[in-house]
Amino acid sequence: MIIDEKKYVGNSSLISWNEAEMAEMLRTKNLVHANEVAKKVCPKKTFYTKYGKRVIDIVISLSACTVLLPFNLIFAICTFIDVGSPILYKQSRCGKDGKEFVLVKFRNMNNNKDKNGQLLPVSERVTKFGRIMRKYSLDELLNFWSVLKGDMSIIGPRPLPMFFHDRMNDRHKMRTVVRPGLECPRVIMPEGERLCQYHIQFENDIWYVEHVSLITDIRMCFLLVKMVFEVKVRDRRAKGNAASYFVGYDEQGHALSMNTAKELYGKV
Repeated sequence: MIIDEKKYVGNSSLISWNEAEMAEMLRTKNLVHANEVAKKVCPKKTFYTKYGKRVIDIVISLSACTVLLPFNLIFAICTFIDVGSPILYKQSRCGKDGKEFVLVKFRNMNNNKDKNGQLLPVSERVTKFGRIMRKYSLDELLNFWSVLKGDMSIIGPRPLPMFFHDRMNDRHKMRTVVRPGLECPRVIMPEGERLCQYHIQFENDIWYVEHVSLITDIRMCFLLVKMVFEVKVRDRRAKGNAASYFVGYDEQGHALSMNTAKELYGKV
C-alpha cells in the first residue's frame, strides 16, 4: 500500500506507518459510504457569528494576553530549565475553512528514546514540571495569542492535526466552518452503543456549528471552567494519556480511533 509521505510534512513525528496504512485502508474501504450516510450540516449564520463572536474574542484575548504576560515569562524560564531549548512546541493545525495555522504551546516533554532509537510514549516523556503545566492547562495559555491573531476563538471545535482533516467525511469537515477554539465542551451524546470518543467529539462539534450563539458560548464557557478543574480530566491530561489518533470510519459511518480500528480490523 502506497502512502504519500509528503502530505504529512510538519506532523511526521506524530504518524506511524502502521497508522497511516490503517487510515488509507479505511479511506478506500469506508469513506465513500460514510459520506453517503452522513446527514447534511446547516451552519448557523447570524450577526453574532459574523461579527459579534470575533469582537468578543478580541476583547477577551487581548485582556488575557496582557494579564498573563508576566506568568508566561515565568513559565518560559521554568520550561527552559526543565527541558532546555526550544521552549516552544509548534505544530500545524487545521483552522477555519480547513486552512493551516501553527499552534504554539510550552514544551512539557523530553526527547528520550528507547534502545531502538524511537521516542518513548508520551506518558513516559512528560516531565514533572510538565505534568503540572498539563494538569492545569498552563501550557495552553499561549493559545490566547492565537485567538487574538484570528487563528482561533475562545469557544469552538478543538484544532486538530491537518492529517485528521484529510481523513474526515464531508459532514465532519464542516466543523471547520467556524474558527477552532480553546475547547468545545460536550453538550450532546450521539445515539449508539460503544461509539468511539472521536465520533462523539466530531458530532458535538457539528452540533456547535449548527447552534452557535452568544447564549451557547456563555454556557460553554462555564462548562470549560468546570473541565479545567475536573479531577479526572486534570489527572489524564497531566499524565499525557490521550486517545489514539483518528484514522477513519467503520461500515456504519462512525469515526474510529486507531485502537478501535485495530479491534475491528486487526493490524494492517
